[in-house]
Amino acid sequence: MRAEKRFTTQCVTRLRAEIRDAGENEVFALGYLDERGLVARIRVRARGNEDSVLAPGAGWGNGPAEGAGDEGPPDLLIHNHPSGFLTPSDNDLRIAGRAAGEGIGAYIVDNPVENVYVVAEPVRRRVRKTLESGSISAALREGGAVAGRLPAYEPRQAQLDLMELIIRGFNGDALVAAEAGTGVGKSFAYLLPAIHYALDNDERIVISTATITLQQQLFEKDIPLVTGALNKKIKAVLMKGRGNYLCRRRLTDTLREPDLEDLEREELERIAAWVETTHSGSRTDLSFIPAEVLWARICSEADLCMGMRCPERERCFVFSLRREAADARLLVVNHHLLFADLAARREGAGYDNTVVLPPFTRVIIDEAHTMEGAATSFFSDEWSRPGIFRQLGRLYRRRRAKRQGLLIRLAAIIPGMDEKIDSAATAIEQIREAADALDLAAGELCGGEGLFRLCPRREDAEGVLFPGLKDLRKKILVLTELIRELLEQVNPNDEDNAAIWEIKPVLRRLEAIGGICGSFVEYRERPHEVMWLEKRRSEGREAWVVFHVTPVDVAPGLREALFEPNKTVICVSATLTISGASREAWKEDGGSRQLGPFSYWAGRCGLNLVREREVFTGQFPSPFPYAASVLLAVPSDAPLPEEENYQAFVDRAAAQLASAAGGSALILFTSYQSLRSAYSAALPELTELGIRCLKQGDDDRTRLLQTFLADESSVLFATDSFWEGVDAPGDTLRLVILCRLPFRTPNDPVFEARREALEQRGGNSFMDLSLPESVMKFKQGFGRLIRRSGDSGVVAVLDGRLLRKRYGEFFLRSLPETKTCFGEFKTILKTTEDFLYPGV
Repeated sequence: MRAEKRFTTQCVTRLRAEIRDAGENEVFALGYLDERGLVARIRVRARGNEDSVLAPGAGWGNGPAEGAGDEGPPDLLIHNHPSGFLTPSDNDLRIAGRAAGEGIGAYIVDNPVENVYVVAEPVRRRVRKTLESGSISAALREGGAVAGRLPAYEPRQAQLDLMELIIRGFNGDALVAAEAGTGVGKSFAYLLPAIHYALDNDERIVISTATITLQQQLFEKDIPLVTGALNKKIKAVLMKGRGNYLCRRRLTDTLREPDLEDLEREELERIAAWVETTHSGSRTDLSFIPAEVLWARICSEADLCMGMRCPERERCFVFSLRREAADARLLVVNHHLLFADLAARREGAGYDNTVVLPPFTRVIIDEAHTMEGAATSFFSDEWSRPGIFRQLGRLYRRRRAKRQGLLIRLAAIIPGMDEKIDSAATAIEQIREAADALDLAAGELCGGEGLFRLCPRREDAEGVLFPGLKDLRKKILVLTELIRELLEQVNPNDEDNAAIWEIKPVLRRLEAIGGICGSFVEYRERPHEVMWLEKRRSEGREAWVVFHVTPVDVAPGLREALFEPNKTVICVSATLTISGASREAWKEDGGSRQLGPFSYWAGRCGLNLVREREVFTGQFPSPFPYAASVLLAVPSDAPLPEEENYQAFVDRAAAQLASAAGGSALILFTSYQSLRSAYSAALPELTELGIRCLKQGDDDRTRLLQTFLADESSVLFATDSFWEGVDAPGDTLRLVILCRLPFRTPNDPVFEARREALEQRGGNSFMDLSLPESVMKFKQGFGRLIRRSGDSGVVAVLDGRLLRKRYGEFFLRSLPETKTCFGEFKTILKTTEDFLYPGV
């Protein structure tokens, strides 16, 4: 091929001169393409022989190409053959092969640079288009395209500043941590840059949230609003975990089961009718909430999927969703789904292929304060007696003297298996007995607190647990080996039988339970994990114990799976900082970068462990008028939680404050015991005033919130999860009571292990873990009150430590400026009433 078809005239002249200067010997150069695909610039890197050429990636970018700035990795490796014979040698092919693996081409030329042999074509690099902040931010300024579509729009400088930081993150391939107070409008601040970048550069961007509610708001409201205002089309797809979608095959198979109860069949038939009308197959589209146990029998699950063998593959909701996601440029997911994808990639699936999600390199994580908790949950394993019984019941059960289950269905396609089925039934019963005995022993260890951590200082527990754990693992092995022997006898023509596909994942889950038993027995050899027990109860059922295996520290895993492989990671939340509480002791072993008030959060999620990456941080305060609209009330005579009269004070104070407010209150606790006590004390007084009392646990969380929002005078008594994610604007919520500073209970096994790990590294477990975690949750609880600019109300804190302990200042400094009332409770009560009903 003639060289002028691959090189510019100037580059031919330059390369010819380099060869001449080298005495007509070999010259090795890096080549850079112009927009036409011609080699326009070169950088000579070696002269003399083939062994001098640099391996791909080594030393590149150490100086500019002739006539250009730093070009980064080259597009081509170029060298000459002085003989004029251009056929590549074995060494040429070896070098070209290594280069091709990185998308780099290879050319061989003659000494006059008249002819070229293309050993490997270069991959044309797309020119990246950076974001122009002025034109993007104009959409959110007064009169802008997006601003014009927002009712009662008010310019927010904090929102524009946040968007500018996010644009810098995209343009600089950087990591971003941004705290945006309530009302800043963080969703639009990241959606505008994300949409522009995705369209301008034809890249996929993943947006991850902590809740399905926020997912749906982004997908159904915010993204359509932005794209409509900008008159831009972008394909966005909402993805949830597989368990949220129905599996047509499993529904059909379940409906065919002869042993269904009448209520089960009725519910399944309602779902079957819905399947003919739904486009998504998502459980949230159902007009009713199906029984959890029943949904588990018909939902999509990865290890139950028959893939291309499935008779319903052409109509599969999950396959359809994945096809849609393959060419989408915005993926809206939840944290659990994101971590499932990242974990698989980190464990060897690679970053260039579709795993759980299609490949991506840029991520926005909303509600980023939940990252550690979400990652901890995802990377933990657990089993319980009810859980193992469910798996065993799927294999074999007796109902009214009739044998049922997957093993009976399997026996129908393997003649003469009655004896084996009897043996399996015996093995299943033995597992049940072993699980019962182990659950009983574990329950005694949990005691009244309902928690127990297996650790060397409680080695007496080994004698209580280990025999039962080993026995259960052994009995599981007997059953799984027996069933695998049965499966080996299946005729190849029957391998697609649904019963076989259902049995295999049950075996894997039973084996996983055996693995967890093994982890408990080997806990001394697994210092990076916590083995702990939790006793659970539900109304109408006897208590049971959950066996947990939880990682002590998820930060290194998040660094390796999330922050290091991706070009841009944007983390946003209303609570990421601890004001005035950044301490040198938060450093990890080996040192870590300090990120000021973000240091605690960054240390827990691994951002501070990232080396040689640019990290941008910013705090963007809420535009809401807290100083005029919020009263922070703290009784100076409130007892300390450890004092005998504390609960009695909370019971009385919560009832009187809710009564003074006329309801419209959210009362937040840190324990169910305290909640039940306060609820029982307040119920007669508030009911007499016509105020409806709602209690967490009386109904599903979603329905409970809907009831609370629908009744403006109601009072909701709640704990833990209700400290965040409650959005009750207007008169629905005018009083938030935080009964106790939200410190984690000292006996929490995972928290205890993390405290110990921190102290072993020389840290202070209270100042470096307990306090900052509590402050962040306190900020979340406080943030429930003001959700719109016109909202107003009172936040009352009934914990004496806030004013009487030195660390109370950390909590107070974490809040925006408000009106305050720090006095005796009778003063607090009157001031609250006067603030909510001025002039009355």
